[in-house]
Amino acid sequence: MLTFLFSAVFCATFLSPIISHVKGKDFTEQEMSHYRDRIKSMFYHAYNSYLENAYPYDELRPLTCDGQDTWGSFSLTLIDALDTLLVLGNHTEFQRVATLLQDTVDFDTDVNASVFETNIRVVGGLLSAHLLSKRAGMEVEEGWPCSGPLLRMAEDAARKLLPAFQTPTGMPYGTVNLLRGVNPTETPVTCTAGVGTFILEFSTLSRLTGDPVFENVARKALRALWRTRSDIGLVGNHIDVITSKWVAQDAGIGAGVDSYFEYLVKGAILLQDEELLAMFHEFDKSIKNYTKFDDWYLWVQMHKGTVSMPVFQSLEAFWPGLQSLIGDISSATKTFHNYYSVWRQFGGLPEFYSIPQGYTVDKREGYPLRPELIESAMYLYKATGDPTFMQLGRDAVESIDKISRVKCGFATVKDVRDHKLDNRMESFFLAETIKYLYLLFDPENFLHNTGTEFELGGLQGDCVLSAGGYIFNTEAHPLDPAALHCCSRYQDEHRELQDILLSFSQPLRPPTDQSEETSGDQSAGGSSESIALKPGERRKPPVLSCPVQPFSAKLAVMGQVFSDNS
Repeated sequence: MLTFLFSAVFCATFLSPIISHVKGKDFTEQEMSHYRDRIKSMFYHAYNSYLENAYPYDELRPLTCDGQDTWGSFSLTLIDALDTLLVLGNHTEFQRVATLLQDTVDFDTDVNASVFETNIRVVGGLLSAHLLSKRAGMEVEEGWPCSGPLLRMAEDAARKLLPAFQTPTGMPYGTVNLLRGVNPTETPVTCTAGVGTFILEFSTLSRLTGDPVFENVARKALRALWRTRSDIGLVGNHIDVITSKWVAQDAGIGAGVDSYFEYLVKGAILLQDEELLAMFHEFDKSIKNYTKFDDWYLWVQMHKGTVSMPVFQSLEAFWPGLQSLIGDISSATKTFHNYYSVWRQFGGLPEFYSIPQGYTVDKREGYPLRPELIESAMYLYKATGDPTFMQLGRDAVESIDKISRVKCGFATVKDVRDHKLDNRMESFFLAETIKYLYLLFDPENFLHNTGTEFELGGLQGDCVLSAGGYIFNTEAHPLDPAALHCCSRYQDEHRELQDILLSFSQPLRPPTDQSEETSGDQSAGGSSESIALKPGERRKPPVLSCPVQPFSAKLAVMGQVFSDNS
């Protein structure tokens, strides 16, 4: 099934433009070049304003030309914008910032940080930068991408999040102190996306480093969440991670839930994982049955399916792009046009839009320069070649540049009705909005690579990397699936050699231990433990272990086996 899915995604992404019936007027190369230049200009106006007025704070405040810490004091905008620099072709600044981050960012700080936001922005941003560092012209360590300073930073950040997963259910708390772990008074209520949005970053970490703990906790959280779905196959908005009881029972595809569904699909593709894909397909059936009306998606009560909020939320605009990844182009296109009509009405997407009234919802009129509709336009243009999706990109450039540009960057739209502005420029504007806009108008960008170019890496220099098929995390940080396969292959070979070496030591174990172990196995089921491992499962470490050595040095220690306490 996953082979079919991969083939379908490939065909939808790279072949459909050839065979589709193009609608509307095509953009000329001159027009596309014009908009690429416009988007670059927007990026550097925002980026330079951050450097000049806000660094080292997390974010720029564009109306007062200063900065503020928002998500943990990580110089977050720099981390989030790093891979966008490379997408725009700026190798020199990528190298400078990557080196600067290594020298200045410290995760051993007494700061309360969002587990969700730290993962998608910091861990995701550092992983992406690590995987792109060779393309950016940086000198990489021997064995890259299985090692490197940015990878170690990503691992350090992720380890700070692990205490949040120490709950009876395996579902994480929403906030963790980077120095002390989870506060004893921390609320156990977390949004659904805050539980189910880790499998991309954490599996990438595990596959690159060989430490299974990250992928294991992410999978455990996903499975725990899966078991809480209602009898009609829906999940709510907020859940108690201690008791697995739903606190907010509104079911939909928008805020608080969105990236959970996104990561089931993208995780299935990245990891070639049948279980994740099956989960999504089951959810997709229930979503269509209970929340879809006239190509809009409403919010319903998760147990009854009755409508609770007939609104469109701007965060839901990622959905057509996700549908394109599973080949549901017709449905995706219809929903996209609904969302695009809202954009044309206001010059942006309000956070909430009342579908029956055809207007904004009170106190939810803002547009914080979100990327989701542009993201869907990029995916659907790749899948269909229909210039309508590029027209959305053109409208977005014109709207944002006209409405949000100020002296020091781009400001959040406080109210789409009168275009009043707010004093904030979130880091996702540079990480996602600008990146997806540029990729929409740059069909030759390396991230659109179809395998015509690649680079070699790995411990023996024989892994084909950067050949395309990048998977974007929910902060638009691209991950290379080939790197995961490359490093996990060497990790498997390392463990296999270690098992062979350890097998020589087994006869040395006391006979009494063997009989007791045999007795225990028989009492548990009458047979010894199966050697067949389930997906994601690792062998239990034996009593003896080899000293940690590079693979190339293994022959030098052949036959030397040490106990754990030696």
